[in-house]
Order: sequence, then structure tokens, then C-alpha cells
Amino acid sequence: MLRLKPRLPRLQPPHRHASTSSVTPSARSPPSSLRTGLYASALLLSTGVFAAYYFDSRAALHRYVVTPVLRHTLDPETAHRLAVRVLASGWAPRDTRPDDEVLRTELWGEELANPVGLAAGFDKHGEAVDGLFDLGFGWVEIGSITPKPQPGNPRPRMFHLASDDAVINRYGFPSDGHTLVLARLRARISPFIQPDAASHASLRPGALLAVNLGKNKTSPADSAADFVAGVHAFAPYADVLVVNVSSPNTPGLRSLQGREQLQTLLDSVTRARDEVVASASASGEPVRRPRLLLKIAPDLEEAEVADIAAVVRNSAVDGVIVSNTTVRRPDNLIDPNKAEAGGLSGAPLKPYALATLRALRRALPARVPVVGCGGIASGADALEFARAGAAAVQVYTSFGYDGPGAVRRIKDELAAALRREGTTWDAVVREAVERLSLPEGEGKVEGKGTIRQLTEEAEELMRLVDGLAAQASRVSISAMGIQLGNLLVS
Repeated sequence: MLRLKPRLPRLQPPHRHASTSSVTPSARSPPSSLRTGLYASALLLSTGVFAAYYFDSRAALHRYVVTPVLRHTLDPETAHRLAVRVLASGWAPRDTRPDDEVLRTELWGEELANPVGLAAGFDKHGEAVDGLFDLGFGWVEIGSITPKPQPGNPRPRMFHLASDDAVINRYGFPSDGHTLVLARLRARISPFIQPDAASHASLRPGALLAVNLGKNKTSPADSAADFVAGVHAFAPYADVLVVNVSSPNTPGLRSLQGREQLQTLLDSVTRARDEVVASASASGEPVRRPRLLLKIAPDLEEAEVADIAAVVRNSAVDGVIVSNTTVRRPDNLIDPNKAEAGGLSGAPLKPYALATLRALRRALPARVPVVGCGGIASGADALEFARAGAAAVQVYTSFGYDGPGAVRRIKDELAAALRREGTTWDAVVREAVERLSLPEGEGKVEGKGTIRQLTEEAEELMRLVDGLAAQASRVSISAMGIQLGNLLVS
């Protein structure tokens, strides 16, 4: 007997009214033409932002967005390190505009596109040389670099004084050491291009690369060995070598600015430079003779400046940088960080740097160029240093506060001021140097020291003469007494 399975009723999906039916693709998304327009607009906007970021270092994006955000969200040293990393990456902004002809300057027979350089302390380890040149600097100074790697002072060691447009740092020469920095500089040189003696170590026309030489904290305070080692290491890879005896953050370093110690030091480094050049020439290699500059402090007394000038005049040093940071604290500082220990840079440093530069310029002949550094944040500041006899200038703190467009703004302001006056940077500097410098030959007599030395020797001679006269007078009086006594006895 067959059993029939009961036939179950077929379930139907619930009936959906038109008002609740599924949304069609055209209802879920905008029409394709609108979507395409939105994508195109976003692409254009992002392209424009990138173009402003990458091709215009002076764009408001850098000065008013990127730089302030970094400054207010990161601690000063972390923001500094991030800026160096970006510049080293190849994705940093760049200045694509040519420099105005009125900015051209000449140093040691080398023509520079502009006189605005970057001071040591920003790129301490030579990581971002080309990124910095891309911003439009006429010269870039890396370092300070010590022979052995050292960590520097404990953190925190950098402090913003935003209310005073200033910075205090006590880095203490953190350095990757000679070996690693040398490897970075060598890596910049293409194996397919053979440099010659006439080429710049910057690898760019109209620009110079300087290396700032430092001293390890563990080295003897009065030894020149670290600086000599720096000359031997970096002479083939630098247009300029800077002997830094003026940082306030390395114990005993500033004592090398004393007359006798400085003379010994400069004799040692110039001899080392000549040895490197002679060795390269003997081996048939291209010979680049790097210039040697001395970097001094702004906290010197006038007599100390005179002593330094005397040593420079009697040496083969090619110039002086004025100045490093100051340990002084002006009364008008208002930022809470003003009490921090370390070297002060930025706007409050400018009067001290200018005063030291003017004193040194008066004590040096025109053949010795002086480079101005300290509180330069505008074209007007740069021009003030030129009128004080500075052949070129360097910036540091203003670059950190204003961002990558700082150098272009300074150059544009400087060029505009020069054009208003119908002159050029070289003309201003030449007139100031001729007017303010020590006439050639003054300060020396027959090549034997300075007027100051001769004055001291004359004073010493007069003291000896006075002493002899007094002694003779006493002998004469004694003799007269003896004679008188004999007469009385007789």
C-alpha cells in the first residue's frame, strides 16, 4: 500500500511593497559623472597641495601649518630630528627659483650664488646635505663632528624660547664620529664622475660645503689632536673646514681661544691641511685646498678679541666666523625657558654677535674675511651684518622657526633692499671692509708681533728702567752717607 507524503505548502518570500524595495545601484551612489568629478577635484587639490609643498619652499603651508604643528606637538629635539630625516629623504620641499644677480658674492676667489649659509648645529651628522642645498643655501655647514662617536649631554638639551624668537641648547657635541660621517659624504659622490681640483665639494656650482670640526669631551682640554684628525679626515671632502673653539657646552673648549693656546692650535691645523694637500698632489690625485675658518664666541672682552685677531693675522687661517651661541642672558628675555643652561641663539644674540664682529673687523686686514652669524632672520638683518664688514652670513634659529622657506624669504628681502639702493651685496661688503678693516701692515712691526705686544713690552721695559733708577738712587744716597760720615770722623 502506497503512502503518499503530505504536500507541504510552498513558502513564498514576503511580499515587498515598492516603497521598501531594494535600492538600485543608481540610487545608492551618485551618478558616474558626479563621482568622476569628485575624484578629479580631490586629485587636483592633492596635486596642488603637493606642488605647493614640494616645489615652493616659501609656501604658506610650510610657515603657517607644517612648521608650527611640529613645534607645538613634538619636543624641540624630536622635531629637529624629524626635520633632518625629511630633508634627507629626498621628499623635502625645494627652492626652484634662481637667485637674483645682486646677491652674488665672492669668497676666496669662489663665486657664490648668494651669501646666505646654514650654520653648524642643524645637520650634525651630515645626513641631509643635498636636501639643505635644495632649499637655496649658498653654503651649508655640517657638524660639529668629533673623531669618536659620542652621545652628547643628557636630554632634554634643547629649549624653545618662542616669546623671544630664541633657542637655548646644551647638546654638547652629539656626533656619529668621523667614520660614519665620512661614509655619508663619500656616498654623495657618483662613481661615474671624477671630481677635479676646481670642483666644489658641495657638488653644485655657486655653493660651498663646510665641515665643522669638534672635540671629544674625553680628550685633553689643551690638545689640538682632535682638530688635526678632523682636518686629515675631511679635507678631501670639504670646501671649508671650521675649527670650533667656541661652543659653551664642552668643558674647557673656550679656553682654546686664549692667545698662546690658539696660536698652537691654528699652527697645527694649518700644517695638517698643507700635509693633506701635499700628499694628494704627490699621489697625482685632484688637489682641493679647503679653506680654514676659526669660529669664536660672542662673549669675549675687547682685549680677547684683539688677541684673537693678532693670532689670526700671524697664521694661515682663511677667515673667522662670528659667532657661536652666548652664555649671557639679556634682561629683556621673557620666556620661562630663559633660565635653562646652555648657549642662547636667535634674536637676543644679534647685538652681541654684531659687536664682536665689528671689533674683530677693525682688528683684521681686509684680506681676512669675516662671516656673520647670530640672530639673522630677515634681509635687513643680513644687510646690517654686511655693513659691519661681514662677507657672508649664516642662519640657524630663524630657519628652525620659519621653516624651509626662511632662506628664500631672507634672500628676496635682501635682494629687494639692495635694488632699492641701486647696489649689490658685493659692493656693500667691499665698501664696508675697505672702510673698517685694519690697514695692511698695521699691528705689526718688522713681522714681530702686534702693537699690543709692543706696548706691553715697552711698559715692562719702563718698569725695569724705573727699578734700576730707584736702585741707583739708593746706592748713590748710601754712598753719600758714607762720605759724610767719613768727613765727620775726620
